[in-house]
Amino acid sequence: MITSVELVNFLSHSSTKLDFDEGVTVFVGPNGSGKSSIIDAITFALFGKHTRSKKSNKSLIRRGTNQGYSKVNFVINGKSYEAVRKIDSKGTLAATFSEIQGDKLIPLAVGERKQFGESMTKEIESRIGLDFEKLKIASIIQQGELNSIIKAQPREFKELLNAIIGINKLDTAFDFMKNIQRNFRESIQKKVGYDDTHIEILKHDLSNLEDEIKDAEPLKKELSSKKIACDKDIISLQEKLEIELPKESKLNELEVRRTDLFKYAKEAILSIQNEIAGNERKIRDCEGCFEFANAKNETEKHLEKIEFDIESINAKIQKHSQQIGKLEEQKALSKKLELKDGKCPVCDSKIDHLNPLFQLEHLEQEITSLNDEVKSLEKKKTKIQKRKSEFAIILEKAIKAETTLLAHSITNSKDLDLIKEKTLVQKTHIQKIPISVDSGKLITVSSIDSHAKMMYDKIIGLENETKGFDPNEFKKLKNSVEQKRNELSDIDQQFGAISEKIKTGAEQIKKSSSILKELELVRQYVSELDRIQQKVFSRDGPVATSLRSWALRTISEKASDYLIKLNTKIQRISLSEKARDVSITCYSRNVMLDIDSLSGGEQVIVALGLRLGMAQLLGASNLNFVILDEPTAHLDEERRKSLVSVLSQLSDITKTNSRAPLQFIIITHDAEIFEGSSVEKIYKFESTEHGTNVVPV
Repeated sequence: MITSVELVNFLSHSSTKLDFDEGVTVFVGPNGSGKSSIIDAITFALFGKHTRSKKSNKSLIRRGTNQGYSKVNFVINGKSYEAVRKIDSKGTLAATFSEIQGDKLIPLAVGERKQFGESMTKEIESRIGLDFEKLKIASIIQQGELNSIIKAQPREFKELLNAIIGINKLDTAFDFMKNIQRNFRESIQKKVGYDDTHIEILKHDLSNLEDEIKDAEPLKKELSSKKIACDKDIISLQEKLEIELPKESKLNELEVRRTDLFKYAKEAILSIQNEIAGNERKIRDCEGCFEFANAKNETEKHLEKIEFDIESINAKIQKHSQQIGKLEEQKALSKKLELKDGKCPVCDSKIDHLNPLFQLEHLEQEITSLNDEVKSLEKKKTKIQKRKSEFAIILEKAIKAETTLLAHSITNSKDLDLIKEKTLVQKTHIQKIPISVDSGKLITVSSIDSHAKMMYDKIIGLENETKGFDPNEFKKLKNSVEQKRNELSDIDQQFGAISEKIKTGAEQIKKSSSILKELELVRQYVSELDRIQQKVFSRDGPVATSLRSWALRTISEKASDYLIKLNTKIQRISLSEKARDVSITCYSRNVMLDIDSLSGGEQVIVALGLRLGMAQLLGASNLNFVILDEPTAHLDEERRKSLVSVLSQLSDITKTNSRAPLQFIIITHDAEIFEGSSVEKIYKFESTEHGTNVVPV
């Protein structure tokens, strides 16, 4: 049961708090006064969703404010809860779900942090027992949608019924049984590598394994032959496919090729002209270079010899200079050793003559002779150095010529002659090419070069190749290639598998036999679990079917009782389950009536009866409330007052049956229908410049 709803800056409400009691609570007021906003406040706080289609959550914030929130307090099974959701103008949400224990709030869930396994919505759904969509159909009857329940698809009605009577909880048990089986199978598979679903496969494998081992070699050869044949087929089909494949896009390619040829022709003419200019420059640069380049080695040898000669002359000059120095020293000494009166100037002994090395005249002759020879060598050196300079110039020209040839990738005169011939041919050829290119000159343009000819041939080829192209045959050909490739892949897998089986077959037979014995016991156990799952926990099993039959019978009986109290010609409604659907049948006395044959007002009466019958079931559910938004539309005055009486009676009936009383929230602008009724909790809604104002009546 909902105990209170609080709205702050939510839709038209600046600050509104409503308290609810058991039984019937009524909201009265003109259209647009904010009555229906209470529905959105409840669903937003609980599920983060609202009933205003195609509008974002940001539209829930009251105009002129930056943030708002809705808070709902409710009681389930004697426990009190509080759900709060806030939203700001950026669409940022903040939400908390708590249990109320005295003055304390014990948090149960915060926000929708699904990456951490947390979801406030899921927590609320588990407590209430219904999600937003199911609660909206079962407990929220919006304006103009009272008869939506009879317009719903039969299967949707059945799913709604399952949720109301708690059959969806059987799904939890059903899934739990699945988990038990899966976990058990996983433990067995982890232990032995197989589970009970593999028994027949293992038996089949074991029965074939020995034969496969015996036949392995012949089969291997057979597979090898098949592989070779399949390879040949694929090559043959692939060749055909490659021939046909381009035709798929060649029709569109043709014009592109024409344009490309014209564009290339203009670029090629310019390129050839640039190439001619480049080759002419190359010819000018390289002519005469071979004479110098060829003389490089000889010139280097001459320079080496000249260097050697210069070094030899320098050595001789140095040697002569050293000798002249020594002779000068001896000359100075010889002047001191001149004979005086035939006697030695040192020992004063009588001697006939001095050693020539100490004779001044001899020494001077020697010095003169050496100086003459040095001068002769210097002259010779000067001549040689002049020759060195001449050869250095020649070498420099040779290096420059060699560099020029290398830069132009010319290795010999033949290369240059070929360039000359090519340039002459290009000049002659380019003169024949038209300056302007049009479609009538494709053949002439194609003579520019081999690439242009290739492009031209491609265009002609495209025209020819697209003739007679059959897309259906091409598709068949592609399918054939794919089938053959799949076949080859299967053969390769079989070939690898058979080779492996030869190696491991004997061990596998022994191992698999032991596993099979254990799996037979596993299958008996899992089969028993599956039988329990299908018989007890399946939503289409005997237990669920029995529960639905009881629910359908209860809803039918209660709905029929309400229709009698509403004084309509339809005295009875019968709900029945057929296959996977639930059908609705109406009776006037014993005459069966088609739903579509009823008037709009009568359909509303039927829908209301069903809604109230379902509400009876909800009285024993987790959150037992029903919201009716303008339920009196299409009802006459008498039936409007009957509706109020029925709702009040229903609340009283549930009390006397020791059940949690149903809580009804009625939204209407027909305040007069409550005159003289037992309804005490009535709120009046008014629109003001500061937002919706709510006062108890």
